[in-house]
Amino acid sequence: FGLRLGDAPVIRNAGGRVTQAVIEDIAYIGFLAEQLFGGQLEGDRLFEVAVLHHTQCGTGLLADPGFRRQAAEATGRPEAALEASAVTDPYISVKADVERLLASPMLSPKVRVSGHVYDVDTGRVTTALDAQYPLH
Repeated sequence: FGLRLGDAPVIRNAGGRVTQAVIEDIAYIGFLAEQLFGGQLEGDRLFEVAVLHHTQCGTGLLADPGFRRQAAEATGRPEAALEASAVTDPYISVKADVERLLASPMLSPKVRVSGHVYDVDTGRVTTALDAQYPLH
């Protein structure tokens, strides 16, 4: 992405999934950016959110009911929530997460969202979905 340390905030969680907490964090960062830089930005746009998933994600194990049950017992998280966070195909999950973020009414229409997949074998990042703005 061509970023250096300090260039961008990073929100990281298991599987890189867009959860309600992630949406709330991005909405707050958008609010802050607009308050601090709103009049200084080109085209009245704020920033881009790059949703990034990777191959060989350990959350793929959550697709197995037995493993998911054990994880639920160990963490206290509901099995349904764990199942929803599984990344078995990062191209499918990153698309779903970009769509979820774009559909949220909390996301500023001045924030664009893109989706990417990092291949751990090759070290390459592939853009799965080009940047787009919410439709609301």
